[in-house]
Amino acid sequence: MNFRPALLSMLLFIQPVFADTEPEGYKLDHYRSPVPDTLEGVTIVDDDAAFALWKTGTVVFVDVLPKPPKPKLPKGTIFREKPRHSIPDSIWLPNVGYGRLADITDAYFRENLEQALPSLESPVLFFCLRDCWMSWNAAKRATTEYGYKRVFWYPDGTDGWEFFDYPTEKSTPVAQRDP
Repeated sequence: MNFRPALLSMLLFIQPVFADTEPEGYKLDHYRSPVPDTLEGVTIVDDDAAFALWKTGTVVFVDVLPKPPKPKLPKGTIFREKPRHSIPDSIWLPNVGYGRLADITDAYFRENLEQALPSLESPVLFFCLRDCWMSWNAAKRATTEYGYKRVFWYPDGTDGWEFFDYPTEKSTPVAQRDP
């Protein structure tokens, strides 16, 4: 029996899962998909390097995982948000990693970076989850639009961090000012 035709037809239907190439602009959709191996102007770090940077205490870690919206529930229903366990001492700036930011979100991102970082030369590391474009977009925006010079991107995010059993703590998002 010749299995070649059957194997060939099966291979035609398999979609390869390769990281996207680095787009020129920001990623605008499908934020949970393979990320590229590069980000121009940014230092990419693996799990061990991220942990080493964290241990120095000199790098500001910024978690950009979006905060899910509260669902519409019947009146009187108790809603408990799922806690976010993140890298200790990181600041959580949800929703700043989208490809397009509303003016209020852009201002929130800029203001919180300015508050956390003494200068544009201060080191900052962006993360989210593995295969999450939010951290890629945030790191790119910090470099290209905001002018930060020492930007790190940790593509494995808290997935990689937890895999290696590095410490985590419950995180609360930085509150957004009322317009």
